Amino acid sequence: MKTRRLRLWIIVGVLSLTIMSCSLPGVLTSIQRSQDSDVAVEEVISPTEVPSMNFVIPDEMLLQDALVQLYDSVSPGVVSIQVYSQASGSTLGSGFVIDKDGYIVTNYHVVEGASQVEVHFPNGLKVYGEVVSEDLDSDIALIKVNVSPDQLTPIPLGDSDQVRIGQSVVAIGNPYGLSGTMTVGIVSALGRTLESIRQTETGTFFSAGDLIQTDATINPGNSGGPLLNLNGEVIGINRAIQTSGNMTNSVSNTGIGFAVSSNILKTVLPTLKQGESYAYPYLGLSSLPSLTLAEADILGISNTTGAYVLEVVPGGPADQAGVKAGTEPTAIIGFNAGGDLITAVDGQEILEFSELLSYMMLNKHPGDEMVLSIVRDGQELTLTVVLGERPDSGL
Repeated sequence: MKTRRLRLWIIVGVLSLTIMSCSLPGVLTSIQRSQDSDVAVEEVISPTEVPSMNFVIPDEMLLQDALVQLYDSVSPGVVSIQVYSQASGSTLGSGFVIDKDGYIVTNYHVVEGASQVEVHFPNGLKVYGEVVSEDLDSDIALIKVNVSPDQLTPIPLGDSDQVRIGQSVVAIGNPYGLSGTMTVGIVSALGRTLESIRQTETGTFFSAGDLIQTDATINPGNSGGPLLNLNGEVIGINRAIQTSGNMTNSVSNTGIGFAVSSNILKTVLPTLKQGESYAYPYLGLSSLPSLTLAEADILGISNTTGAYVLEVVPGGPADQAGVKAGTEPTAIIGFNAGGDLITAVDGQEILEFSELLSYMMLNKHPGDEMVLSIVRDGQELTLTVVLGERPDSGL
């Protein structure tokens, strides 16, 4: 199943909600075992004898209070974004304030093609916003509003490198136009990759890396809103959801959502504030996400961890460093044997391609050197690559 990005915004329309309720009967019965026999007997419990159903334990009360306080402190900085464009008409997304200068972060796909942008604050304030800069590689956009600093509530950016699988997270946004909606979940996985929005000349897309996977409920309209830790710090920008089929505008969350990591945002933010495009480092190769045992058998290799090189861009950084792609045809068309298997980057072991991509995006810039540990024909080698800048076209 191929995962494609979802533009999590919706055409403004009418949303109707049906609320259903159920009640307990007037008399409850319970089956208990008699102390004097093995025969089950029925005991009638009157309504006045029904025990309290409020089983909130102290730790749960503390968590409940923490979530309430988190929402009260953070939600004033979460905004709804209404976009008008010739292509899509009127659409909705989310965003959040990052400083007192009026900068607001959202997804690029929320404001793509916008002719006019409105920013709606929780206190009822509505202002026009200007799209200052865009990052198609990580799906980030920066909006500027002319608002008095005392009306802005910036949300601090956390360190996504400190995020751990299993920790609780909160998403706040504008799903289906329901502004200020808060949902709670956990971090399901780290270091995920998706296709970026920027296409290559071959019609494929560059990769976006270092995404956080979460089961916090995210739906159309949540795009651009914050994913927060329980300290009220932004650890990600909600970007996409996975569906059981493919990604479209008409589907809902199935428990798999993706957020751009806060450290990617912190990396590109200074450049975006200057109204410029951030230059991502470029290696110039394509790889399988990971290797199965069956694929390793076809390739004739024993190692199933690392990034197997399928293709190297002629004249690109990897090619100049001597990285080799597979050239020997196998039973699978386009899956050639004889290529390099990258097992470590700058001395750090990688289990799959996504780890290489995340490391490079967070730690390297065009012109930097990166040492690749590879296995070629059963031999271990090291190659030093001078990284380039992602071109406007190419792999």
